[in-house]
Parts: sequence; structure tokens; C-alpha cells
Amino acid sequence: MDWLGDAFLTAQQWLFEAVVQPLVYALGLGGLLEDAYVGTGWLLVGLAQILVLVLVIGALQRWRPVEPVTDRSTIRTDILYTLIHRLGVFRVALFFTVDPLFDDLFGQLRVAGLPTLHLGELWPGVTDVPWLNFVLYLVVFDFADYWIHRGQHAFNWWWSLHSLHHAQRQMTMWSDNRNHLLDDLLRDALVVVLAQIIGVPPGQFVAVVAFTQLSESLQHANLRLWYGPVGERLWISPRFHRLHHSIGIGHEAAGRGTLGGHNFGVLLPWWDMLFGTANFEHRYDATGVRDQVEQGRDYGRGFWAQQWLGLKRLVGRA
Repeated sequence: MDWLGDAFLTAQQWLFEAVVQPLVYALGLGGLLEDAYVGTGWLLVGLAQILVLVLVIGALQRWRPVEPVTDRSTIRTDILYTLIHRLGVFRVALFFTVDPLFDDLFGQLRVAGLPTLHLGELWPGVTDVPWLNFVLYLVVFDFADYWIHRGQHAFNWWWSLHSLHHAQRQMTMWSDNRNHLLDDLLRDALVVVLAQIIGVPPGQFVAVVAFTQLSESLQHANLRLWYGPVGERLWISPRFHRLHHSIGIGHEAAGRGTLGGHNFGVLLPWWDMLFGTANFEHRYDATGVRDQVEQGRDYGRGFWAQQWLGLKRLVGRA
């Protein structure tokens, strides 16, 4: 863990001094150097993730695809979503719009005496073992993500945004970030609040987010892969998550056609098993949304069309 962290910091420092810092000065934003350095870390993580996507997960998709690629234009749109999120464009937008509001809110709460629960300090010795700290925060955030995901499928207004993610009929490793921006904003806001409450260190937070994103990319891959009877119950596989995207199965209550579904876990299937939403059937169904297939509902093909139609669904106009 130490050598990996040192290597990352060295690369971050080099990228910051060679590229980011001159750009910040050129734009007249010298007062934001500290924030720009943090952003450089996120950029470096995103570049590493995209490299793994192209070289590793892409190779796996070509090795054992679930279905042939027949609609490359919609995949190109998903690639745009991935670049926007993984290379920090979305994060920069939040920095200039939403982050000041959060900083002010948390500042007022601290003044009011709201304590921070330093989760790693609840058990003696945990903070001295970096990987154990990482696992602890990973499990906590995954538990929260399970319930956030359940919420996206439980409330009509939230589903009107989240359904964009499920409307991809040609699901690939690029599909993880195919979300309505307002949906992403809501989810990220909840995660940031949780991070503040439990006091996760910044470095651990970056590691948890990066690891989670990369695992989710694999889960969305066009890949015929499962982890066996035991492995499927330890970590979420592409097969397990594909069923969550399956038409009429993954996001509908059984036999009723109403909101609900199966396999909401993000990393661990434990929460689905614990709360009765797990489905371990060994099948690879077509993905999409029922009203899209049966009624021809339009979810849009390009980025801006998808974002606009999501807002119209939210107010009941699409």
C-alpha cells in the first residue's frame, strides 16, 4: 500500500507541475492551486481507469461477449458519459456550483457542534492498518449505495431520472456512467454527506470511489462471466448485474410491473441477500426498459436529448 501511494503521489505531483499548474495560472485562477492539486489526483485516477477499461475489460468483452455489438452510436454516447465523469468534467462543474453550498452547510453544522464520527477509530488498531481502513469504508459506502439504489427504483420521480441508465439496450463497460446529471448530483450529494459524517480521510475516499467505479465498469461489461456458486455470493459479477438491467426482471416487482426489482448491490451481493432482493439465476437476458420496448417510449440517443427527456419525464411531460 505504501509504495503504491508513493507512486501515485509522485505521478500526481508531476502531472500537476507539468500540465495543471501552468493551465491554472494561464486562466488567472492562481487562488485555486490547492483545489487544482486535488483535482489532479482525480484526473490521474480517471486516466488509470480508462487505461484499464481499454486494455483489460475491453479485451474480456471481445473474448466472451454476451451479444454482438450492433449499435455503436449509442456506445459512443456512453463513452462520452464516461469521459465526462472519469476525467473530472462533472467534478469541476460541481466545484464551481454545488461545493460552495456544501462547504457553507458543513461549516455551519461544525459551528453548531455537530461531531464527526471517525469510523476507523471505533476499533483500536484499525487506523494503523491502511488496507483494513479501506475495507471498512468500502463496506460502509457499499451499504449506503445499496439503499440509494433501492431509492432510485422505489420512487417514481427518482426512477424518471434513473431509467435513463437502464434504457441502454447495448450495455457495455462504458455504460456505468450513463446517468442523468441530476441523478448523479443527488447520489453524489448523499455520498458526500455520509463521508463528512463518518470522517473518511480524503485519500481513502478517493481510493474507495476509484475502486468502486472500476468494479462497476466490469459489472456493466458485455461479458458472459460469473464467479461460480460461492464467488457470486461474495462479489457482484457481470452476470449478477446484467440481470438487474434485464427487461421486466431487474427493475420491476415480480408479476406486477411496478417499481421494484432485484440485484441492487453495487459491490457486494450481501445486502441483496440480507434484504431479499437477490436473484442468482444463471441467465443473460436482453437489457432495457419495458415501456421502451413494448410502447416505444423515447429515452433519447444523444447526450443532450437524453438529458432533456429525463427532465421532461421528471415533470410528467415525456
